[in-house]
Amino acid sequence: MRALVVEDELRLAAGLRTGLQAEGFAVDLALTGTDGLWLAREHSYDVLVLDLMLPEIDGFEICARLRSEKIWTPILILTARDADTDQIKALDIGADDYLTKPFAYAVLVARLRALVRRGAAERPAVIGAGDLRLDPAARRAWRGDAELELTARELSLLEFLIRSQGVVVSKRTILDHVWDYDFEGDPNIVEVYVRRLRNKLDRPYGRSSIVTLRGSGYRLTADDD
Repeated sequence: MRALVVEDELRLAAGLRTGLQAEGFAVDLALTGTDGLWLAREHSYDVLVLDLMLPEIDGFEICARLRSEKIWTPILILTARDADTDQIKALDIGADDYLTKPFAYAVLVARLRALVRRGAAERPAVIGAGDLRLDPAARRAWRGDAELELTARELSLLEFLIRSQGVVVSKRTILDHVWDYDFEGDPNIVEVYVRRLRNKLDRPYGRSSIVTLRGSGYRLTADDD
C-alpha cells in the first residue's frame, strides 16, 4: 500500500512515515502544498494523508483540485483545525475522512486501511447526467449553464434520480429514499414531484430526461433516449 503524507511539521511528518512504514505502507512525504499536489498528480497512491494548513497551497485547495481533475485517491484530512465548518467544507469538496490532532495512531491506521479497502472509486462532489448537474452540498442544480430553481424536496428527488440514472426506480423506492419509510400519504405525490421536475429541467430546454415506464416507475437518462 502506497501512501502520500502532505504535512509541513517535519517531526510529525517523519513520525507518520516511520509509523506507517511499520504498518506495511510505502510512504512518500511532501512538506509543502505545491510538492504534495505535484506528487499526487504524478504518482498513483492508495491513500493520501493531507494537512490543511500548508505553505504555498492549503489542503482545501489540493483536495478540490485533485477532485476537479478526476483524481479519486482516497483522502484523509489530518489537521489541528477542529471547527465543524472546516470538517464540512473538507468533506463537501471531496475528502473521504477527517481526523483532528492530537489523534490516536491506531485510529489513524485503522481509518487509512478502511479507505484503502474502499479504493479510488469515482466520488465527484458534483453529480450529473449529461448537461444536468447537481451539487448536493450547496443544494444547487443546473441545466447547462442555467441554474434551476428547485425546492428542497425537488432537489432531493433529482439527486436520487441522478444517482440512480439508467435504472428504473419504482414509486415505492422513491418514497422510501426521498420521503421516508414511515410516509403514509398518497403515493401519487411522486407523480406530482416528477411533473414539477419535468416542468423545470426538461420542458423549458426541449428535453425528456425523466422517462415514465408504465407499471414500473421512472428512469433518468443523460439525454433524450
